[in-house]
Amino acid sequence: MTSLPDYLKAARPVPLSSRVPWYLSTAQTYAGVMLWFVFWQDIAVGQGIDKNFGQYSAFAGGVLSHGVLLALAGVVLAALICHFAFYLVPGMLGLKSGFPLYVVGTSTYGAYGGFLMPGFLMGLLQFGWLGVSSFFAGILLCQPFGYEVLSVPHAAVAIVWAVAAAIIGLKGIRYVAGVATFAPIIPLVTLAILAYGTLGGLSQFEPQAAIQAGLDHAVTLKGGAVLYAAPALSASGVVCVILAYIVGFFATAGAAGVDFGMNNRNAKDVHLGGLVGIVLATVVAGGLGLLIVAGGRNGADLRATDLLGKIMGEKPAGILLWLLALASFPASCFSSLIAANSFKATMPKVNPWISVGLGTLASIALAVTGWAGQLMGVFTVIGASFGPICGAMAADYLLAGCKWPGPRAGFNPAGWISWAVGFVVGAAGLIPALKGVIPEIPAPPVAAFIVGFVLYALLAKLGLQTGTLKMPQNEQTG
Repeated sequence: MTSLPDYLKAARPVPLSSRVPWYLSTAQTYAGVMLWFVFWQDIAVGQGIDKNFGQYSAFAGGVLSHGVLLALAGVVLAALICHFAFYLVPGMLGLKSGFPLYVVGTSTYGAYGGFLMPGFLMGLLQFGWLGVSSFFAGILLCQPFGYEVLSVPHAAVAIVWAVAAAIIGLKGIRYVAGVATFAPIIPLVTLAILAYGTLGGLSQFEPQAAIQAGLDHAVTLKGGAVLYAAPALSASGVVCVILAYIVGFFATAGAAGVDFGMNNRNAKDVHLGGLVGIVLATVVAGGLGLLIVAGGRNGADLRATDLLGKIMGEKPAGILLWLLALASFPASCFSSLIAANSFKATMPKVNPWISVGLGTLASIALAVTGWAGQLMGVFTVIGASFGPICGAMAADYLLAGCKWPGPRAGFNPAGWISWAVGFVVGAAGLIPALKGVIPEIPAPPVAAFIVGFVLYALLAKLGLQTGTLKMPQNEQTG
């Protein structure tokens, strides 16, 4: 029989005696993720008309073109999909095995394949998140001084942000961890202020007026080109865009449920942590983001934070924008930390300062070119990458009798084939060569999950799985 790789031999499950309640781990961490201003401030936009003008929707009226209730229903549906499809099985795998993601993933992708998928991929995508954080933090920090997106000051702030987060993520994360516990207070306060100042206008919101404002507004690019919004989406189109936005945003966090689950005491912790930290937090943050924009009636501008100046005055709003940006800095540091840990595990001979340094340069490139601001594109790539991973892990878990089957030898074909096909389906809209070949996919991250799940189950039934390896330290719970 093939022997275990050294990193699996060295792995030790988290003992039950060291695990903590859901409200001290899973719930608060996930709530912090969903309260990130980048998530809720542009949820009404859905997709920006241009990568540098995210506050204006590419389709008239954004996701509010059919009213508030339909958009809220889309948020609730997306929150439930995030919990039950993307998070719950990884959380249970972590609980029952006690191992982290890069170990648990070896049952789906093989003892050597799991080293790369999802472990290395998780680290790699963290630099995409660092680029997004740097881009949007730069906007909030420069906006009170009147500097535009991609101006020299904005680029300089984004570069400093990315470099500082990378350095602290490598060296000083313990100093940020304490602050991170209190960071969600700022976005909560911001949402409360926005809600107080706008929800009184909800009764006067008219979807047709929002659509007309979008059709009438023109966005002029630096080169002189003028962009206009496309016609409003259909009702089903609104729901699909919301699903793509929220589920794509959440996809990597769903797979990371393994790391939260391994620190939970029992199945109740896993369920409650997700229901509160994911479902409730998503509905609150995402729902308020929609209601604030609908009640604020700011013409074609659908970005929630742009209403702060009207509510508080420009100077107080500028201070709050700064605080909102600074509150997101710990998350940027944690992204760097996750990437560094991933690279240390998968490339132990490479100095992490080099690997993380190169990744940070990529983050900076995404931020200063504006590509990090194209949120729907970013979320599509992330959803296409981790949708089939979560789907295949769910199928593997169910086929094994709702337990972790243990590592499989080499590279498990069922996992890799299902991921490759699922990624193509999820990312088809971004691949020029596939446009017109593959029909437009509604809610690509959800479609990628379904493809990963179905294809893995089918390939497993056809015998395209490598054999499991004995792992003596694998003592599963519950």
